[in-house]
Amino acid sequence: MKIGVLTDMSGALSAVLGTGSVDGARMAIEDFGKSVAGMPIELIFADHQNKPDIASATARRWIDEEGVDLLVDLGSSAAAIATETIVKDKNKILIVTGAASSEITNKFCNANSFHWGYDTYMQSAALAYDITKRGGDTWFFITADYAFGHSLEADARRKVLEAGGKVIGGVKHPANTMDMSSLLLQAQAAGAKVIGIASAGDDLERIIKQGYEFGVWKKAKVAAFGLQLYNIPAIGNEAMQGIVHNSIYYWDRDQKTREFGQRFWKRNGKPPAETHAVNYSAVGHYLKSVKAAGTKETGAVLKALRSMKVDDAITRGGVVRADGRMIRPTHLVEVKKPADVKQKWDLLTVVNEISAENSFRPLSESVCPLVKA
Repeated sequence: MKIGVLTDMSGALSAVLGTGSVDGARMAIEDFGKSVAGMPIELIFADHQNKPDIASATARRWIDEEGVDLLVDLGSSAAAIATETIVKDKNKILIVTGAASSEITNKFCNANSFHWGYDTYMQSAALAYDITKRGGDTWFFITADYAFGHSLEADARRKVLEAGGKVIGGVKHPANTMDMSSLLLQAQAAGAKVIGIASAGDDLERIIKQGYEFGVWKKAKVAAFGLQLYNIPAIGNEAMQGIVHNSIYYWDRDQKTREFGQRFWKRNGKPPAETHAVNYSAVGHYLKSVKAAGTKETGAVLKALRSMKVDDAITRGGVVRADGRMIRPTHLVEVKKPADVKQKWDLLTVVNEISAENSFRPLSESVCPLVKA
């Protein structure tokens, strides 16, 4: 049995993927006793450099020449979508844990591919709906002017309106914008109860830092779509306090997540990012499926993987849908005030649980042919 972690080991996503993703998978294998159905389990990994051509070439070589049965992580959505085609053609299994596009199990779905971690729908639409229902009924968006940002804002806008709210304005910025002041002043002048930030990476950090300097966040709730735990110390707890996002996994959420988080922390020097933990869940569920099937034959494993509920230290009450999307409750979390932080990495407060059904794109909106079938 061979499992391959195909991830970003050196690029912009390496902190939230990278070696932590490999170790999350390794921990699941260790917990399984390093063998399943009489087969020893081997783990390999590679850096796709966030390039679809490298990802697909590596996946093809792994399957054809090295006998890889399961691929996980991927990180880059373009790399994940390119790899979906490979596993379908080769009849192997892909569980995407690090890429965010909700189209992975929508427009690009296939019977051999699954999505286990966060996606753009739960990061934006689910969060926007929940906040609007909780009283944040007027919104202003600061959005990255490319496909990722547009997708986040479009889903969020629709859900704000569906929840009875109103979008009173928005501005867009190109990638790598250094000075966000004019955008922030427009957001401040709009007077919305909630400012939605549909951006990522360095641009997200600049928006938050400069918004704090201008005092924008004192007058509005801030929803940062796609925020990661590791962003908080990088930006600064003082500037981040009160900002909310929708989380798949937070290490200090409950006793089970805390126990896993502390195990990972001892091995890696810090608690797991969301994908690190989700890799543990995905690999563990795959191994349980192989055990239940008594074989690594793809058809038998797929049947078991789809039929069993997902319950582990990371995931509670998970269900694998027809489109390959694993749905489970998510959590609206808020960055703590510095005075409320009791220990290192004690950075978030769980505000509310969002049901599995409300966290992910409903099947009624899906264009996945597996759903219609």
